[in-house]
Amino acid sequence: MHRLVDIGITDLAWLLPPAAGVLWWLWRWGVGVGGAFYALGRMLLQLLLIGYVLVVIFATKHWFVVLGVLGVMLFFSSWIALRTVPRRRPALLRYAVPAIVLGGGTTLALVGAGVLHLQPWYRPDYLIPLAGMVFANAMNSVSLAAERFFSERKEGHPLREARHRAMGAAMIPVLNALFAVGLVSLPGMMTGQILSGVSPLIAARYQIMVMLMIFSAAGLSAGIFLWGLSREVDNPTQ
Repeated sequence: MHRLVDIGITDLAWLLPPAAGVLWWLWRWGVGVGGAFYALGRMLLQLLLIGYVLVVIFATKHWFVVLGVLGVMLFFSSWIALRTVPRRRPALLRYAVPAIVLGGGTTLALVGAGVLHLQPWYRPDYLIPLAGMVFANAMNSVSLAAERFFSERKEGHPLREARHRAMGAAMIPVLNALFAVGLVSLPGMMTGQILSGVSPLIAARYQIMVMLMIFSAAGLSAGIFLWGLSREVDNPTQ
């Protein structure tokens, strides 16, 4: 088994020119260069810090530490999911949190216990990276569903139609990923395993697990969120 190439901090500088090109286009056309610059800076800081944090978390032997980390991930994924509807954000948390808990959490539990047979069940080096994939995709689906639902309602479309269109919009990225995997893209987990020397056949099975996990978490979370939201809109006095 061969070793992964060790990427130094200075090696990453080779990717600065294309990133700067994107920022230039955003600035030239007045399309939120400040937000993009902030997002890039925040990404760099978060990933550099999380590397050190994960070293500590992966060494833990306490289940409550892992659950605490998952709880933090859950809250922030729910909060960020509602970024597309900032004025309604606090009120909609009561739908976003249960949606991601039920849709993402149930899927994660089935993967850990049924597919991977993790021992112990809270094994952090598996559970936390997988939770990141699950919650991130659940977050994106809820975010798209919320934005599309309120846009449809603002245009005067009936509740049922708005809900169905929102669900369809929420699933577009996931369905595109399903169509493209293996033909257009080799996703992150599969690529990483192949680069580390794992057999492509085993890497493919892991990627199938990931794609089913993402599809389930995203679809269930969006569906539960829209179900709760549409019940309130349909019965505003309840």
